[in-house]
Amino acid sequence: MKIIGINASPKGEKSQTRRLVAGVLEGARQAGADVTFIDICGLDIHYCTACGACYAKGECIHDDDFPALFEKMMDADGIVFGSPNYINQVTGQLKTLFDRMADTVHCQQFAGKYGCAVCTAGGSLADKVADYMNSALLSFGATTVGRVGVLVGADPNAIVVGEKQAKELGKKLAGAIKTQWKDSDQEKIHHERKEYFKRLVSFNKEPWKHEYDYWKGLGEL
Repeated sequence: MKIIGINASPKGEKSQTRRLVAGVLEGARQAGADVTFIDICGLDIHYCTACGACYAKGECIHDDDFPALFEKMMDADGIVFGSPNYINQVTGQLKTLFDRMADTVHCQQFAGKYGCAVCTAGGSLADKVADYMNSALLSFGATTVGRVGVLVGADPNAIVVGEKQAKELGKKLAGAIKTQWKDSDQEKIHHERKEYFKRLVSFNKEPWKHEYDYWKGLGEL
C-alpha cells in the first residue's frame, strides 16, 4: 500500500500545510502504508498550453518534472493533496499541476485510487479549498475519504489540533485502501463520468487517438 503526500506550499520547512500533509502520512504509516512526501514547489512543472498533445499521443510537449511526478501518482494507491489558501484557491503551483492532468480526467486514470486533502488558511475558507482539492481527485477518478482545514491566523495552536486530525485522516485513508471502501454517492459520479468521457472520446476518436486507444484497451469501447 503506497500513499504519497503532495505539498503545494512555497514556504518549505516553515510551511504549516506541510505539517498537515506530514500528519496524514504519519497516520497512514502507522496504519501500515509505505509513504512518500513530495514538495512540488521544488519541481519544474510548466503551464498547460491546451495544445491537445496529451489527448492525441499521451505525451506532453513540455520537458519537465511532470512525467516523473505523474508516474509516482499512478504507482500510488492513495494521494494526499495539501495547499494553503491563496485568495480563495490553491496555490499556483498546485493549479499548474492540475491543469496538466486533463488527459487524466478524460481517461479517469485514478479509478481505484483513494485520496484526501488538507488546507491551511489565515482566516477563512480552508475547508472550501480542501473541498476543491477533493473535487479534483474525484474528477481524476479517485474516491475521497475526507479533508482537514485549519485556520491558523487567529490561533497559533490550531495547527497542533489540525495535525492530530490529519493523522486520523491518514489512518482513515489507509483503511479505505485496505478494505476497498465504496461510497454510493461517489460511485454514482464515477459511473456517470466514465460513461460521459467514453462518449466524448469516441466522438473525437481521430484527433484524440491516444485516449480512444486507452479506453478501447480497457475493453470499454
